[in-house]
Amino acid sequence: MIRLEGISKEYFMGDVEIRALDDIHLGVQRGEFLSIMGPSGSGKSTLLNVLGVLDQPSSGAYYLEDVDITRLRDKELAQIRNRHFGFIFQSYNLFPELSALENVMVPLMYAGKPRAERLKRAEELLNNVGMGHRLRHLPTQLSGGEQQRVAIARALANNPTLILADEPTGNLATDQGAEIMGILQKLNEQGTTIVIVTHDPGISTYGKRLVKLRDGAIVEDQAIAEIKKEA
Repeated sequence: MIRLEGISKEYFMGDVEIRALDDIHLGVQRGEFLSIMGPSGSGKSTLLNVLGVLDQPSSGAYYLEDVDITRLRDKELAQIRNRHFGFIFQSYNLFPELSALENVMVPLMYAGKPRAERLKRAEELLNNVGMGHRLRHLPTQLSGGEQQRVAIARALANNPTLILADEPTGNLATDQGAEIMGILQKLNEQGTTIVIVTHDPGISTYGKRLVKLRDGAIVEDQAIAEIKKEA
């Protein structure tokens, strides 16, 4: 589904060049649940941003369904993001002035769906993540775990090809984090492809495959079942 070939990403801080990603070769197959780990500054969030075309690489090629999208214009990349990807962030990124229902409707509005369809789809998704009783509540009226459930529903709004989650449990208590990972695991079992970035080894084991980064390079890529056997 996704293939990265020789992806590198450099930033400049003044006159100093920072290489955030260094010659990344990575494939993501349909139906995978991939966990990305690494210390702070290893490039894991940059890699997630490149995968979600929120950031463009400095060099290399990005193939989506065997089509090289590396050189597409911003408008075309925005269409790809809205059609193919759903995003979940550590800080939820909900609109504070919108209700749970309205937050989930936002990507459907950008996709040009009629209001009646937006309402029906958003309510259905919130029910699916256990938030059907909180449709009209604002984010400030919800717990962290509830806000993340709304964020998951929003990420699913346009039936994305891939869910990308950046530290989805980072602001949550352990039990809330386990609930969120259970939802993601169930979505994966239903066929949704998921890639998460996490610093937590326990959270990473919800996935099926682990990629470890160090200094912008992949240093390990292994099935989690094999890692558990070796432990």
